[in-house]
Amino acid sequence: MRLSYEEIYRDHAEQYDRLVRAEDHEGQLEATLGAVLELRNRDVIEVGAGTGRVTRLLVNAGARVVATEAAEGMLQLGKARVPEASWILADARELPAEPQSADVGVAGWVYGHLRHWEPEHWQREIAKGLDELNRVVRPGGTVVVIETLGTGHRAPKPPNAELAEYYAWLEAERGFVCQPIRTDYRFESPAAAKDLIEFFFGDAKAELLEGTVLPECTGVWSRRR
Repeated sequence: MRLSYEEIYRDHAEQYDRLVRAEDHEGQLEATLGAVLELRNRDVIEVGAGTGRVTRLLVNAGARVVATEAAEGMLQLGKARVPEASWILADARELPAEPQSADVGVAGWVYGHLRHWEPEHWQREIAKGLDELNRVVRPGGTVVVIETLGTGHRAPKPPNAELAEYYAWLEAERGFVCQPIRTDYRFESPAAAKDLIEFFFGDAKAELLEGTVLPECTGVWSRRR
């Protein structure tokens, strides 16, 4: 039986890290963030930083990054992977940061989970996270939300009705604009690909592998503060 995302984030940070390091082998996310954001010498707060995949991109672009993560195992591995950032154990809806202390706020693959984990109150809970980023980002700064637009598919599309509803709300009610990109996975071998995709996504997604590559579409939503 496939593990829940909560179990993966709590207990399997190393395996999760091997998966996400295989994503976006063409560097599309890095290029898009560079086009949307001015990062050199900027203060960035990142929520749900995981094991530091996006954190590394931000640091490499010259940003001063405070990375927050709610799962202890993920945070400890993130610290080891990206020691240049300042790491803090925190929920995305309650950030231990001063008002207007950052130029940029980034939430990568965070609020989409709240859409599923809080089905009755998802708008309220996601709004808490967005309001926290608005609180800590200075006027004139930018908030970026990164979410999936489909695993195993070549054209961007919300993978289910719940996320489609969330994305529509993010644009209509919160004023975000989306730029869709391709962030395909590429693994070192077919065996590694199958193992890691089954671990995180399940058997059905593993069947969509094209040798060592799994297509992935991603949305980068941004909004000026």
